[in-house]
Amino acid sequence: MTLQLPTPSATAQAASLALSQLIQNEIQQNQAWIPFSRFMELALYAPQYGYYTGGAHKIGAAGDFITAPTLSPLFGQALAQQLNALLPQTAGNLYEFGAGTGALAATLLQHLTPNTLQHYYIIELSPELAERQRQHIAHTVPHLAHHIIHLHELPPQFDGIIIGNEVLDAMPVEIICQEHQQLLQMGVTHHHNQFHWQAQPLTQPHLIQAAQTYFPPITPYTSELHPAQYAFIHTLAQKLTRGGMIFIDYGFDASQYYHPQRNQGTLIGHYRHHTIHDPFFHIGLTDLTAHVNFTDIAQAGTDGELDLIGYTTQSHFLLNLGITHLLAQTGEPHSPAYIQASTALHQLIGQHEMGELFKVIAFGRNIDIDWQGFAHGDLCHKL
Repeated sequence: MTLQLPTPSATAQAASLALSQLIQNEIQQNQAWIPFSRFMELALYAPQYGYYTGGAHKIGAAGDFITAPTLSPLFGQALAQQLNALLPQTAGNLYEFGAGTGALAATLLQHLTPNTLQHYYIIELSPELAERQRQHIAHTVPHLAHHIIHLHELPPQFDGIIIGNEVLDAMPVEIICQEHQQLLQMGVTHHHNQFHWQAQPLTQPHLIQAAQTYFPPITPYTSELHPAQYAFIHTLAQKLTRGGMIFIDYGFDASQYYHPQRNQGTLIGHYRHHTIHDPFFHIGLTDLTAHVNFTDIAQAGTDGELDLIGYTTQSHFLLNLGITHLLAQTGEPHSPAYIQASTALHQLIGQHEMGELFKVIAFGRNIDIDWQGFAHGDLCHKL
């Protein structure tokens, strides 16, 4: 399999080696072991060399994965229908996390009702991606680019709508193994010029409690816990004075996520549209990701005293927002534009494509709870 994968450029290989050395140094400074969550954080976000903070293009046909906004503008057009109903109830601010190429921002700017939007804030950790976003928006919607403000840290408070598409899955996870009535925390060590898995007894009370809450009573059993996702959502909840939050990602409710048969977890790598099962493969050049536990996300939001507005599949959400009517506006049936849009729509809502695996969860504070996107197919009872 490895022989069939594209070979990284010399520059990319050099960056990967530099990142590997950086991680190796940290392991040596921490008694020869770091938790996998720290390894994943460095692999994805280490300054200059991490997967999201380095210089390579990750998203799109030439990258490692395709996202809904890059697949079709229909996704953003449908989402705009929901935002147009919500923004007037707030200060008119839109906050996007993990804006990728800027494709979603460009589409939303074109389809939000005039004078509804005051500011479009993009919170972006990657300087390279932030620059790509600026260029894409300036090229696509130059007359609307003045709405965009890039932030590199969280504002003191939010008054508006927070959105994030495929943000939560890119946050570091803990890998926990349940063996012989004992909980082990998987970590990373380095010897013989290679990275290796190594387990240690789990000692942190909050992780022990989470594992005991979610894991089925079987051994051996390995899966992920998501303290970074929980902390992120809870922090946003505390900072949201008025408005809503919409997060779209692939994942399950806890009963599905921690099903006894899903006993190896969901951690996976993506490299040039190939699935990678070795997290130490081309470190910094391979995306590492795990599915989202939406029960935990719902708990984080409600612990932050937000209203849980809805939870449904991406398919239901987009259909509720009239995406099929938007398709009809793309051109005459059988025209090239219509056929292309129709194919993309199938990927967005198809049961065996993104439609069922991807979920949408929303929270609100001091805002209307009757959201069109959750009119049919709400699954909050499963959380």
